[in-house]
Amino acid sequence: MKLLHLDSSILGDASASRQLSRAVVEAWQAAEPGVQVTYRDLAQDAYAHLSATSLMAGATPAELRDAAQKAEVALSEVSLDEFLGADAIVIGAPMYNFTVPTQLKAWIDRIAVAGKTFKYTEAGPQGLAGGKKVVIVSTAGGIHAGQPSGQAHEAYLVQVLNFLGITDIEIVRAEGLAYGEEPRANAFKAAQSRIGELFAVA
Repeated sequence: MKLLHLDSSILGDASASRQLSRAVVEAWQAAEPGVQVTYRDLAQDAYAHLSATSLMAGATPAELRDAAQKAEVALSEVSLDEFLGADAIVIGAPMYNFTVPTQLKAWIDRIAVAGKTFKYTEAGPQGLAGGKKVVIVSTAGGIHAGQPSGQAHEAYLVQVLNFLGITDIEIVRAEGLAYGEEPRANAFKAAQSRIGELFAVA
């Protein structure tokens, strides 16, 4: 099985989402020996945001692209190939200002490609990237799950994945991380327990 592991926090080793996404991957590897992991650090890798320049790069014939356009297209192609080639995906998704990190949004814009991961039909949109299992590692300083303030975070990620045809989605959540030491410890404990439930070895 091929597993794509994505981190998007800008906080490095201090990041709760990075610690928990790593724990998910390690638990997955323990439960299913032989898992092949591809790791991408979306905060460290230089993903430009979707722009007229990036769209123009893709529409320009390969032999006419300048160096910047070539780099733009190469990154988009690698990202799409990694996504399509993965059987499973772990997404580290902290909440920044009530939504996902801009780095994660930039990645989504690279893999949400008409004709590749979705298409429109007379019956409406159809996802083309189904059959994958996704674990979203959701972290937040406050409490937002199921609230209007969380619609652009967890709910948004689920909506995007559903749009691409992915319905097998689990969430490992650690909220209230900024509420003090005890709430933070309890949130981590609950998240670790959830990971244990997802990857319990019979």
